[in-house]
Amino acid sequence: MELLDQAIDAVAAVDPDALSDAELHELVVATRRQRDRLAAAEARLLAVWDARKIWADDGSKAAASRLARECSLATQTTRVELRRARKLRGMPQTAEALRDGKLSIDQAELLAFANQPAVATLFAGDESLLIGQICGLRFFPAQRMVGYWLAAAHDEVGTAPESVSREGRHFAAVRTLYGTVDLKGTLDRMADTELLGALGRIEQVLFEADWAEARAKHGPDATAERLGRSAGQRRADALVEMARRSAALPPGAQLPRPLITVLAGYGRFSNVCELADGTVISPAEVVAYLGEADIERIVFDGPSRVLDVGVRRRFFGGATRRAIEVRDRTCTHPSGCEVAAEDCEIDHIVPWSRGGLTTQANGRCLCGVHNRRRNSEERAPPASCT
Repeated sequence: MELLDQAIDAVAAVDPDALSDAELHELVVATRRQRDRLAAAEARLLAVWDARKIWADDGSKAAASRLARECSLATQTTRVELRRARKLRGMPQTAEALRDGKLSIDQAELLAFANQPAVATLFAGDESLLIGQICGLRFFPAQRMVGYWLAAAHDEVGTAPESVSREGRHFAAVRTLYGTVDLKGTLDRMADTELLGALGRIEQVLFEADWAEARAKHGPDATAERLGRSAGQRRADALVEMARRSAALPPGAQLPRPLITVLAGYGRFSNVCELADGTVISPAEVVAYLGEADIERIVFDGPSRVLDVGVRRRFFGGATRRAIEVRDRTCTHPSGCEVAAEDCEIDHIVPWSRGGLTTQANGRCLCGVHNRRRNSEERAPPASCT
C-alpha cells in the first residue's frame, strides 16, 4: 500500500499544463489502463475476503453492506464489484489477462457475462480463445464477437441466452408523488432496436430544429451551448412526440416493415446474424418477424465488394447505397466511430467535384459529423507561409 500511495502521489504531482498534447494523451490512456490492472488485483483480494466471510466478523449481514459502509460507497457499487470478483475467481485466464493489461475492465465484464451457467463448460474450454480474439479490439467489436460466441454456445447446448428472450419483456409507467412519470422496462433485442430507431429519428428532427433556432438567434457561429434543450430533454420530448404521432395515426395506416438482409457468397459473413446497429441476435429471434418483414439478398465475392443486391417484395431503391451500408456496417472514420451504417451518410472517397464516381468502390459510410468535418477541411484554404 505504501508503494501504491507513492505511485498515486507521483501521478497526482504531474502538472498537466506542462505536458505536450501527446504526453498528456499518453498519460491519460496509461492511467486508465493501470486502473484496470489495479481492479484485477483488487478483485482477487475481494474474492478471497468474501469467500472467507471476513466481512461478517462485526455482525454485518452482507459483504456488500460492510464494504459500502467502511469505504463510504453506494451499496450498488460494492455489489457490482463483488459480483465481478466472484466471477473472475472462476475465470483465471481472464483475471490474468486483466491484471497484465491485455484486457480492459469492460472487456473482462463481457467475458464474465458470457460465462453463463448453461454454457460454463464451453466457456472454460474457449476462454483462452476468446481472450485472444478480443485483445486489442475496441469495445463494440469485442461485444459483437462475444455475442456471436454466446449465441453459438447456447445453440450448441439447446438453451436461450440470459436476459434477451421476448418472454422477459416488461414495462411500467408510474406517476410519482410529484406528478411526474417514472418509466422503466426491458424489451427484447428486436423490439428495443425498433423503439430506439423511431425515437432516434424524432430526436434528430428536434436536434436540427434546435440548431436552426440557435442560429436564427445567435448567427451562423452559434455553439452547442446555445441550444434550447439538453440531450436528455430532447430525448424526453421525442418520446412525447412519438406518443402524439401515434395518436394522430389514421386507422388502417400501413406500419413500417422490418427489413431482413440475407448475406451470401463470402465465408466471413456466412454466420452474421445481427441488427442494423450491430446487436447480435439468434436466428430464432428473427423467425417471429418473417411474416411481416421484407427480405433482400446481398451476394458478396469478397470482404469489400458486393456482386448483387436483390430486390425485395416492395421496391427498394438505392442498391449501391445499401451495398455500402452492409459492407461497412458502421462509420469508417479512422477514429473508430461506431455510428451504425443506416444512420450514416454515403461519402465519395474521391469527391464528386474532382471526378469521383458514384460507385461502390468510391463510396464509404461516414456519420454526419465526420462527413461535415471532412468537407469543411477540404474547403479550408491552405495555410499561408510567413
